[in-house]
Amino acid sequence: GDVTSLACIPLGKRSRARLKIKADGVIAGLEFARRVFAATDPTATIDFLKTDGEEVKFGEIAFEVEADCQALLKSERLVLNTMQRMSGIATLSRRYASAVADLPVHILDTRKTTPLFRYFEKWAVHIGGCENYRIGLYDWFMIKDNHVDACGSIAKALEQVENYQRAHGLQLGVTVEVRNMTELTEVLRAGKTTRIMLDNFETKDMAAAVQMVGKRFEVEASGGVDLTRLREIALTGVDYISSGALTHSATSLDLSLKIIKD
Repeated sequence: GDVTSLACIPLGKRSRARLKIKADGVIAGLEFARRVFAATDPTATIDFLKTDGEEVKFGEIAFEVEADCQALLKSERLVLNTMQRMSGIATLSRRYASAVADLPVHILDTRKTTPLFRYFEKWAVHIGGCENYRIGLYDWFMIKDNHVDACGSIAKALEQVENYQRAHGLQLGVTVEVRNMTELTEVLRAGKTTRIMLDNFETKDMAAAVQMVGKRFEVEASGGVDLTRLREIALTGVDYISSGALTHSATSLDLSLKIIKD
């Protein structure tokens, strides 16, 4: 238990607190906060002054909550830690989405997430305006370099995936990663995929690859994607750009929860 609050706060005391925003960004995790306070004190009430995905400024208030004081203080750090992390990811995701908002390209997250925290990080990416790729290893086939090297060839890996889908009654999407034009040619010859991922291609090579594919399959750019390259990559004509930076390089947004003194 929260020994400090149990010691300091009289049983049954109720308090009101404000969530203060201490940096400009995009707020995320308000729905999470509502659920936490409802779980620790079903009688808690929250007045939201912001909504998930809204751009916020330093000094603004996201919400005021009134609840049992012991429950309020017990929930404080869980709410803040989660919301700060989610808001940081949503803020960075908004920057990525805004940078290519006028272009027909989708910005995707990856599985480069914090262990046991992926759901919340992907939730934040969505709130920020980008899109979620596969949630885990079970909802989309992704044939990467290690799969190809272990299996023997791209063509063999694609055939094995097709056989596996048929045997298990699956109809999941399939992405195959290619490292060069030779592997791209092999995929185009084999088919049997949904999307071709261009891994760490130079920009000019991406454009040439898009022309080679010619809309037969979706094309995704991946590897070393950051804001400095995002737009030039999008202009090559790829359909998707995936970036692990959305989750692994986001900086938390500073927030604080303060009791309102009587």
